Amino acid sequence: MQIRLRNTSVIRTLFLISLVVSLLLLIGCAKKSNRTTKVTVAGEAITRVEPDTAVVSLSVVTQSSHALTAQEENARKSDAVSNAVKAIAGSSAEIKTSDYTLQPQYDPRDNSLPKITGYNARNSVIVTMTDLKNVGAVIDAASRAGANSIDGISFVLRQTSPARGQALADATQQAMNKARSIAEALGGHVLRVVEENESSTVSEPQALAYESMTRGYDFRARAQTPITAGQLSIRSNVQLIVEVES
Repeated sequence: MQIRLRNTSVIRTLFLISLVVSLLLLIGCAKKSNRTTKVTVAGEAITRVEPDTAVVSLSVVTQSSHALTAQEENARKSDAVSNAVKAIAGSSAEIKTSDYTLQPQYDPRDNSLPKITGYNARNSVIVTMTDLKNVGAVIDAASRAGANSIDGISFVLRQTSPARGQALADATQQAMNKARSIAEALGGHVLRVVEENESSTVSEPQALAYESMTRGYDFRARAQTPITAGQLSIRSNVQLIVEVES
């Protein structure tokens, strides 16, 4: 009777040992079959959209033999330009001074000590507006009021524009599709996104250099200046590092 009990105990011990070994082998096989790896994928999307903001740079330049006279005349004309622009662009437009200078003018023919022949006052203003249809009218109104240097115009897209978000979403979707394709080829699936990097650039239409085009031209003798904004190209790039289980 004692011999049978001892045999039963040994059999149970051997069974437990074999069970533990089997479990360890199963766990090892599971670890080998469910391996994970990191994959880097990239996506790019290009979207063409209409700009929603125009930025006009213009200046009032006055000259006089006396510095105070040049300043006073410039102040009077600059105030008239600001009022004229506000009347056309509306209350939503932003008008701010970007630069103001008062510089002496010298006689270049005098080879001795420099001689001041007059003073040049320049007040540069930036007009930011969302009504793109009135850009030409704003330029004309400013010129009639005393702006004698239209330095340039550019068309931009606000940072909060839905078009920026859409381009980023398209680039991200493209990158994720690549990650899923790689995972399927490895016989697995995407577990998670480990790291994400994105960048976005906007290619603006060529700015118009109005200073050289309008110098010496009488704006009072013509109709509204035609302005065409064109389209912007938004390029979004996304790089993802994903963890794939295979």
